[in-house]
Amino acid sequence: MPPKLPRTAIDIFRASPEVLETIRKAKLFGWWDYPLEGAATDKPEMNDVDRAYWFYKCANPITRTSKEVSDALFLNDSSIIKLPDRFEKSSSVTMSAVGDLIQANGLEHSKDLLFDGVEDVVFGKDISFGNYESPVAEEAVVRDAMGDGRSATTCCSPAQYSALTQHLGRHFSVLNLANNHSLDLGVKALQVTQDLCSQNGILDIGAPRRAEEYGKGRLLTKQGIKIGFVSATFGLNAHQLPDGHGHRVHVSRLVSKHVPADLELLKAQIRDCKEQGSDFIVASVHWGFEHEFFPRLSQIEAAHALVEEGVDLLLGHHPHVVQPVEYYRTQRDPYRVATIAYSLGSLTWDWCTAPHLILSLILDIELAKGQIDGANRTYIAKCEIVPVFRSIFYRGDKKLMRIEKLRQHIAAESNGVGGLKEMEHYVNLISGQAGS
Repeated sequence: MPPKLPRTAIDIFRASPEVLETIRKAKLFGWWDYPLEGAATDKPEMNDVDRAYWFYKCANPITRTSKEVSDALFLNDSSIIKLPDRFEKSSSVTMSAVGDLIQANGLEHSKDLLFDGVEDVVFGKDISFGNYESPVAEEAVVRDAMGDGRSATTCCSPAQYSALTQHLGRHFSVLNLANNHSLDLGVKALQVTQDLCSQNGILDIGAPRRAEEYGKGRLLTKQGIKIGFVSATFGLNAHQLPDGHGHRVHVSRLVSKHVPADLELLKAQIRDCKEQGSDFIVASVHWGFEHEFFPRLSQIEAAHALVEEGVDLLLGHHPHVVQPVEYYRTQRDPYRVATIAYSLGSLTWDWCTAPHLILSLILDIELAKGQIDGANRTYIAKCEIVPVFRSIFYRGDKKLMRIEKLRQHIAAESNGVGGLKEMEHYVNLISGQAGS
């Protein structure tokens, strides 16, 4: 019989007896049925209560939200996305976006299988985006860094990188490297990862190679549409950028418990994209509170501010669970509806089996460029949400992972797959179709 897999991270990482006792009391008295106000998500800001709260949420994800967030209700009906009546389209481009791409020991055995069930929606597009969270190093270095598997370090071997970033020779177009694991193995591993991206024709964002690139956006042109990418992470897991390398990762205090969200670095990149003539701007934002199904009010306000500054599509990641996708009609352009995905979830992340952790979202997007009232504009013509989940199974003694489309399995009544109804509930929850 195959060995039992961990359900959540609490089964992998060691929690102290004091933390376990706090978790027991929290469940008994309902302390954390709602998001903990004033909680920290950045490692250097965490105290004992924050750490206990993190462990609690691993097994008991927060499915309720504060009244303030409810009052800020975002539109989650994609039917408002449509091109203006007088819009004259001249070109279009398709794009996919997935959440966290994170190492799992032995994932190399799933190469060319991992994306088999979602190949069309991920790699069948002009542009494919992902948040890449596993710096690359030689296998021996990775083994030492991961230790007994309980380390919070996230890194991977070249073979695992290959499984995570391509399918049958087709690679992601854009990978975000600005996240809390960027420096888990130092600047050298970050550079190795970027070198592999360059070799594979992947545009990496969020990790400037040279000081003069700091605060600048990166551009990609497809089908005559110039798309600017901006990126930042809320922190680096207490790692410090070494002397002379302060430019190597775009870091801002986006969700600090002590200060308001600092958006200046992202705004500088937005301005740069405009100066470079971008038709459309995508923001990759690594932020939020892990294992909570709704963003905090400060995030909603920050997202709206970034959109009014010039962002047309915001792709959020870090919480490991899915959060709402908002369709926001901008004040700067009455015809423009920006899409804000507060968290796409983790497409891959270890071998945990809990339904809230194996569920993630893929965005299927079409952009259209053209003219309206004599002005050149590029709008989102279509945005569909594709809920997916990680299917984990064995062939012999090898663990394998394959991403599956949730709706296909529900439609087919795949009774052999556990947690389908629970995952469907979470999708309905963030879509406003279920009670909190």
